[in-house]
Amino acid sequence: MSLFKNLFSKEKKESLDKGLEKTKSSFFGKISKIVAGKSTVDDEVLDELEAVLISSDVGVNTTLKIIDRIQDRVSRDKYLGTSELNQILRNEIAGLLSESNTEDTVEFSTPSNVKPYVIMVVGVNGVGKTTTIGKLASQFKQHNKKVILGAADTFRAAAIDQLQVWAQRVDVPIIKQQMGSDPASVAYDTLSSAIAQNADVVIIDTAGRLHNKVNLMNELTKIKKVMQKLIPDAPHEVLLVLDGSTGQNAFEQAKQFTAATDVTALAVTKLDGTAKGGVVIGISDQFQIPVKYIGVGEGIDDLQVFNKMEFVDSFFK
Repeated sequence: MSLFKNLFSKEKKESLDKGLEKTKSSFFGKISKIVAGKSTVDDEVLDELEAVLISSDVGVNTTLKIIDRIQDRVSRDKYLGTSELNQILRNEIAGLLSESNTEDTVEFSTPSNVKPYVIMVVGVNGVGKTTTIGKLASQFKQHNKKVILGAADTFRAAAIDQLQVWAQRVDVPIIKQQMGSDPASVAYDTLSSAIAQNADVVIIDTAGRLHNKVNLMNELTKIKKVMQKLIPDAPHEVLLVLDGSTGQNAFEQAKQFTAATDVTALAVTKLDGTAKGGVVIGISDQFQIPVKYIGVGEGIDDLQVFNKMEFVDSFFK
């Protein structure tokens, strides 16, 4: 319990509440309208609730799943009041998140028996991938981990430069080569350096091109194979970064990347600037991949570990 309290300090919780404010206001504003003047949850209320969930970017399939569960509740309790709808929604959404997030990440930590812990970060350009890597490095460093960054997005000079800026800001080493270099070679050099320096965490950036899924798949596969020459089970984590503000486009990106590589965790960014926070619920449910981190602000500490109960609490507060 002390760890939980430490993780969600007053400042962290306030940051989460603030980051989800636009989503919450939009969502509950719409729900207030559909229950106005109604006392029971009838078919009309459920139809309108379905529309609200879809418009909040929860996604069609996840929305239908939530509506079906609420219908089951209504059939069991014929006099279910609209005043209870928020609590029922809260319970069903928490239940869905629990099914795809088997256990919450309690802090920015890595398994004690894995060193270095290798994270390969994937995602299209513009979703906040480089920023997420920088913030992750900062958080791991604050937790007394020795971190090394690898600039394997060699397709864009800007990507290398941006990661360099973050490495300097956080004061962690970065391994890089010239633009156009072989990304797998950068990854190999990064792991070699990490082993030599006895690093705890390695974070490898990769190119975010989706115009040719076969090329993307081949490149990511090659990076993995080269890393495994040094560390047989690397990468230990493939983290897909998604921009929460893009709503349904984030679903499409998740579909493309999960088809191209074995994504093991998600980071959903930019939730503070949008009313589309419902996308976290839908993506978590549809892809059955744990949401590990969420971005709720511009600050270096505004990347938070995702805790489903705290998320739902802030969403329904």
